[in-house]
Amino acid sequence: MALSKLQRRTRIKRRIRKIISGTATKPRLSVFRSNKEIYAQLVDDVNGVTLASVSSRDKEIKATTKVEGATAVGKSIAEKATTAGIETVAFDRNGYLYHGRVKVLADAAREAGLKF
Repeated sequence: MALSKLQRRTRIKRRIRKIISGTATKPRLSVFRSNKEIYAQLVDDVNGVTLASVSSRDKEIKATTKVEGATAVGKSIAEKATTAGIETVAFDRNGYLYHGRVKVLADAAREAGLKF
């Protein structure tokens, strides 16, 4: 029986999360992609706390296309991480393919100074 898209992504997500876990010094950079928006957050899984979050819906993010929004979110999350004293993160693509907006967000975060 064929899996639905959501079931497939959930299965991949579980497989990734078995390996990737965030700490206070090296948090997990989790990406969520909806049809219109993109969200990124730094998560400390040990304490169960979100350290920083950015969304393409934020007022300071001005973007005309979805790819521009992903670029702006990547830069913004990297800036928030560096102000919080975080240099390295574990990238969690959340079951999405490392392609398109997810890749653009990751590249923008790397260019802005995050290491992963």
